[in-house]
Amino acid sequence: MLEWIRSSIDQNLPPKPVWSVDQIPDLSGKVIIVTGGNTGIGKETIRALLAHNATVYMASRSEERARSAIAELKEATGKEPFFLRLDLGNLASVRRAAEEFLSKEKQLHVLINNAGVMYPPISQVTDDGYDMQFGTNVIGHFHFTQLLLPALLSAAQSSPDKHARVVTVSSWGHELWPGLKYDTFSDGPARRKCSTQYLYSQSKYGNVVVARELARRYADQGIVSTALHPGSINSELARHTPGINFWGKLLAYLLYDTAHGALTQLYAATAPEAADFNGKYLIPWARLGKAIPSTQDPEVAAKLWAWLEAAVADK
Repeated sequence: MLEWIRSSIDQNLPPKPVWSVDQIPDLSGKVIIVTGGNTGIGKETIRALLAHNATVYMASRSEERARSAIAELKEATGKEPFFLRLDLGNLASVRRAAEEFLSKEKQLHVLINNAGVMYPPISQVTDDGYDMQFGTNVIGHFHFTQLLLPALLSAAQSSPDKHARVVTVSSWGHELWPGLKYDTFSDGPARRKCSTQYLYSQSKYGNVVVARELARRYADQGIVSTALHPGSINSELARHTPGINFWGKLLAYLLYDTAHGALTQLYAATAPEAADFNGKYLIPWARLGKAIPSTQDPEVAAKLWAWLEAAVADK
């Protein structure tokens, strides 16, 4: 318990960052997708990538909100990302988004699986009937990554550094209720008995497991897959948090801004030394950490991977 408390403090009250966006190398010629990039740490991530000359696709559900964010980013950086319509809670939309991207680009150097939902009402499920948090955070991103593998592998084969990166945003929350209850992935009595907080933790646990297994399966083909905790960030992600209206003013003093939240995923996506972190878990700010041991279990990963493949088959 003491070790867990120390780990929690280290992740949520981290030391001052020693890495900054100024250390991002020139990204000319690099093609990058950021899911959920129209707000929060996703938008801050895109801002930094554009400033360092990357070609960026903002994969978002709302075109109206994306266009507003794109206009803001263009004014700030002089450059603009491309909009890619993506609803991770609809597997047909995931497929269409991947097809649209692949019709325009043959290579993808970095995929940042940043989008997510946290603590929505238990009544909310995806269009395919899955728990909203697991369906969006895990299943949708798994399918999107799977469909984009040809472009990732092509980039890895032709790049001078012989790799492409997949960065998956998890959370310290994966430690709170570790494990996977398969009968809660879809809507039903077992899921309805769970708290939305548990279901969030489960989805973030799943993110770490999938990121680790992706690293294991594709390391020999140049895929570098990492998962991370971005920090305790004051963003729209927390809009469903119980009591948020009452505690909002207090939380504003305790949480970090979105620029801090973007640091660790930008590090994982761009820092030359992060190419050596395949299968690793990062913590704020741009540091190597450790996910809980059960997320590294090959049997846990194999079972989840098989379930996910079946869930997205023919979608």
